[in-house]
Amino acid sequence: MTSKIKVDNIADQDDNNIINESGDVITVGAAGDTVAVAGNIVKSNAVQASDGGNIVSQSGTTITIGASGDTVSLASGASQSGFGRAGSVDWQTGAIKTSTFTAASGEGYFVNTTSGGVTVNLPAGSAGAIVAVNDYAQTAATNNITIASNGSEKIQGSTTNRIITTNGVTVTLVYVDSTQGWKLVDTGEAVSMPQVALFTTATGGTITTCGDYKIHTFTGPGTFCVSQIGNNPTNPSGGPNTVSYLVVAGGGTGGYANTGDGGGGAGGFREGRDIGPSYTASPLVAPAGLTIAASPYSVTVGGGGSGSRNAGSNSVFSTITSAGGGAGANNGDRSNIDGGSGGGGRKDGGPFAGGSGNTPPVSPPQGNGGGTGQPQPGAGRGGGGGGAGAAGGNISGNNGGPGGNGVSTSITGSSVARAGGGGGGNEAGSDVPGGTGGGGTGTRDSGPPAQDGTVNTGGGGGGDNGDGGSGIVVIRYKFQ
Repeated sequence: MTSKIKVDNIADQDDNNIINESGDVITVGAAGDTVAVAGNIVKSNAVQASDGGNIVSQSGTTITIGASGDTVSLASGASQSGFGRAGSVDWQTGAIKTSTFTAASGEGYFVNTTSGGVTVNLPAGSAGAIVAVNDYAQTAATNNITIASNGSEKIQGSTTNRIITTNGVTVTLVYVDSTQGWKLVDTGEAVSMPQVALFTTATGGTITTCGDYKIHTFTGPGTFCVSQIGNNPTNPSGGPNTVSYLVVAGGGTGGYANTGDGGGGAGGFREGRDIGPSYTASPLVAPAGLTIAASPYSVTVGGGGSGSRNAGSNSVFSTITSAGGGAGANNGDRSNIDGGSGGGGRKDGGPFAGGSGNTPPVSPPQGNGGGTGQPQPGAGRGGGGGGAGAAGGNISGNNGGPGGNGVSTSITGSSVARAGGGGGGNEAGSDVPGGTGGGGTGTRDSGPPAQDGTVNTGGGGGGDNGDGGSGIVVIRYKFQ
């Protein structure tokens, strides 16, 4: 028979409980005692406080520390591992941030922008990384807090930096994955985090400014190199991803054989204006500017025609090509030459119409046709070269036809007329004016030499030996 000792209580010599049983509860030690187990295993489903609440309990494989309403804390200087974070951070109350810094995962920062904006550089992302930021002095609406991504990592699915613009806001971001990157998971109050306003940045040509716009002027070949484009209309405070442009080709020569030959046609004139009426454009302006990318764009500026019966050369920017102006007709080569604007008709064997404009055709049209030339006993007269704004003039009385007028635009900041046609030549009568916008004056018999078209206007040369004027390319965009 097995021996048993049955007791309800074991007490020390001072009558303090060492082990005490009350029902199914066994109490080890008394208040203030230290209970130690040396080299043994204690098995229990629960360790309870004196009020009956669980300190540690086990149910299957789940171990619960503390009971409902309890606070479980680590001793000062102790650390934990394996528990992870439940969307919380350790706030760095001892280091208020007033200048750019790099955040660490698991930390929250009070950012003071009283003296100016502050940039918070996010750490390299890993799944579960967490960072929080608070507007310490409630001044973020005046001096913003910028949340900057780490290299090519994303914020809310975009590599664009974000800005806190609401006073007193708290923002918490958690890194999820490479697709979305850092996600905004919590704010202390309503917050708007717009994209940073981006504007186009580029080099090339001669650069000037007009208010919030930069203007690149090319009078010869070059490269318009875009390093950054605007992000409007995604963000209305940024710049557009389009540019305004003016592309004018070289003007054609006037007739080059005898007095009384046709005036040279103006180079083709094409213009487009970007979002918003930032300047007064010509009547030929396209309804929208040209969409660009961060890329180099080759620019070609057409030269004016020179010598006997030569058309001007094309000017090109991206997808925009303006055709060179047609040459004026003469007796040595009587055919008319079409172009951006057509050359004037010849004097002999007529009447003869001038060359056609807007060749090849574009919309809005880049130019107009040349005027009609006609002989007269003892005094032949050539038709005027076409201009961007009007056809070349027909002969009138004893005079050749005047050059067709060009058109004006303020794309460079001031109003300038370009692409005027050259005046027709005369065997008698007066000199014949070219059109406004650089058209050369046509000469008369025994008069001064015909005028050349004006440089960088695309003006046509005057009838009887006038060379065409060179073209120009102008690009304009919002930069601030």
